Amino acid sequence: MNAKRNIGHVAFTVKAKRAVWNMARVILFRPFVTKVFRPWRIFLLRCFGAELHSSVDVYASAKVWAPWNLRMEKGACIGPDAVCYNQAKVTMGENAVLSQASCVCTAGHDLAEVNNAHSSLVVADVTIEKDAWVGMRAFIGPGVVLGERSVVGAASAVFRDVAPRTVVGGNPATVLKTI
Repeated sequence: MNAKRNIGHVAFTVKAKRAVWNMARVILFRPFVTKVFRPWRIFLLRCFGAELHSSVDVYASAKVWAPWNLRMEKGACIGPDAVCYNQAKVTMGENAVLSQASCVCTAGHDLAEVNNAHSSLVVADVTIEKDAWVGMRAFIGPGVVLGERSVVGAASAVFRDVAPRTVVGGNPATVLKTI
């Protein structure tokens, strides 16, 4: 896993940005569900700091926690009802896919500390490299790198890096084969 950093309590400015983003998401993002509004959703995410290629697709029902921590390259996609809980950076390479109802989570808790809302939270970036595919209802944990052309099977839970051209599945995910 990549190095984690303890973020302590979330700064007031982040909380304020999140409040504004959540209102915008409900009023200006989520209601615009058809492909016709894809450019509008991209525009709105960019207004909140996302780095997006013009060809990406983020479904209206997807939940992005912090657009300013999202980078998507050409052809990348966040599917319907997917959750991008990105307190740290989430980077999706060219044609990377986060399928429906799957979750990328960049935050966890330091088990060496008392678990509370102010001191035990740690975050780590997640990278989904070029042509990688995260199957339906899969979970990708903090600090994970999914290698180029890797595949995460449906309903899997990934807590360690996945090598390029590797198919993983299960909970916890194990290698099923290489492609």
